[in-house]
Amino acid sequence: MTTDTAQRAAGASRAAGAGAWAVLLPAGRYDAERLVHHDTLELTGLDETVRPRPGDEVAVLVDEPVRLVALGRVSAPAGARPEDPDDPQSDREAALVVTYTRRAFDEPLPAGHLTLDGPVTALDPAVYRGLADRLGPPPPRRTWLVSLDLPIEADSPAEAVRLFWAYVQELGPRELPAFVSPSGDELAMQAFVLGAEANQDPEEDD
Repeated sequence: MTTDTAQRAAGASRAAGAGAWAVLLPAGRYDAERLVHHDTLELTGLDETVRPRPGDEVAVLVDEPVRLVALGRVSAPAGARPEDPDDPQSDREAALVVTYTRRAFDEPLPAGHLTLDGPVTALDPAVYRGLADRLGPPPPRRTWLVSLDLPIEADSPAEAVRLFWAYVQELGPRELPAFVSPSGDELAMQAFVLGAEANQDPEEDD
């Protein structure tokens, strides 16, 4: 799987003549992008008169208030995708594919007084560079231990594993707590639900 650092190294030089765009995430899509890692953002149902070209740079934003959550670069669509519950039009061919180069979903950056004309808005390249400079480089990567423990009643180990994956697919990151700690520091373990730290000790809620 590609990383922010690798993608920045691969696309560090700006293509000659590349444009710059602001892309506004549809309602509900922010949570989907924050909960599960995707290498690309694929959007459909866009105005056909708005045509970012492969190689153009993209600032990915959320509204109310306007905040920057990622940077990316337009890629050529690869064809139709399987249906995605977070994108009702995902069974159609993607109209816009953005390959992420930098993510900030956990700490969105206020975008100031940036005015958006719709889901896709042309940006002055200087405005894009200003946003990218404010966001800065990605933080250093480190190794984390992530676990998911479920008590499951079953008549065999194999059946328990099948039930485990069934529960994971059904409930997913919106309901199941995942436990994460820095490698070598398990005492710092934290539980995360919905992409945010969640207290799992009922006594601390009293």
